[in-house]
Amino acid sequence: MKKTVTTLADGRELIYYDTRDDVVRTAVDPRPLTPVTSRSEIRYDELTGDHVAVASHRQSRTHLPPADACPLCPAREGRESEVPEEGYEVVVFENRFPSLSGGVGRCEVVCFTDDHTASFADLTEERGRLVLDAWTDRTAALSALPGVEQVYCFENRGREIGVTLPHAHGQIYAFPYVTPRTALTRRRIDEHRRATGRNLFDDLVARERADAERVVLEGEQWIAFVPYAAHWPYEVHLHPTRRVPDLLALDEAARAEFPQVYLELLRRFDRIFGPAEPPTPYIAAWHQAPFTDARREDFGLHLELFTVRRASDKLKFLAGTESGMGAFMNDIRPEDAARRIREVASA
Repeated sequence: MKKTVTTLADGRELIYYDTRDDVVRTAVDPRPLTPVTSRSEIRYDELTGDHVAVASHRQSRTHLPPADACPLCPAREGRESEVPEEGYEVVVFENRFPSLSGGVGRCEVVCFTDDHTASFADLTEERGRLVLDAWTDRTAALSALPGVEQVYCFENRGREIGVTLPHAHGQIYAFPYVTPRTALTRRRIDEHRRATGRNLFDDLVARERADAERVVLEGEQWIAFVPYAAHWPYEVHLHPTRRVPDLLALDEAARAEFPQVYLELLRRFDRIFGPAEPPTPYIAAWHQAPFTDARREDFGLHLELFTVRRASDKLKFLAGTESGMGAFMNDIRPEDAARRIREVASA
């Protein structure tokens, strides 16, 4: 992997990731941009213990532009872009409208391809590996920033999820606090250790492998299964078979196998509701150990992939119980969801 670091016209960092060492990136951003001066505010909810980021400047962010004005496509003559090169493989840049900014974290955009019509599932295994390497590199860089406690890599796909730019991309958040979901998982890890003397993630993966009914895909280095108490209609958790706390700790064998397994999962998701249906909206979320956690080796890196679509013409809305009380109700048995995801495996 070759990494080329430069800056955009307003001073934001831009990083190209290429598979070949002989690629040269020299294009300069010609836009007359003023420096970004946005600043987020982190407020503390005393009732729940949650942190809430207030970022009012995001109200003016780009929203569903036409394809010929996509800011994530490569720049062309007469068309400016966030990426000044005429083509790229994988690129990362600081978000111009960040939720976290001004010394309270950082938000970055990751573009998986310069093809406006492609999705992550359309990538080659070589490109999928390059994205994994970019995620890993940014995790290392962002975790070293002052005040950063947790790094979160994720992808939102589809208007149903709330995506405002259809070009295939993800984001990376460097949080100045431990997120509520991770804090809860941390407590459960400790409770399980006290009760059994064992690791929660090790026992979870062992149980799913032994049961096998909810396992949808397994390789030498990765195992994917629908969780026993899935929150979402179709939800898959992808774990390395050797527990590690973060992307940095994956060995070469796990890195090499990841694109094959993950691309197959994404392609199956697009076939769940049939070939004639629109692409399946989803969220893909990497869960990594907080870098400030003294017992972070107990955490198990994993990716959670889920969709809000429960049928070809129906969505799973977070209504009164979920939004109001955090009490999830699932319309599909996890075992039935796993069966369907196995049925649509690639030939």
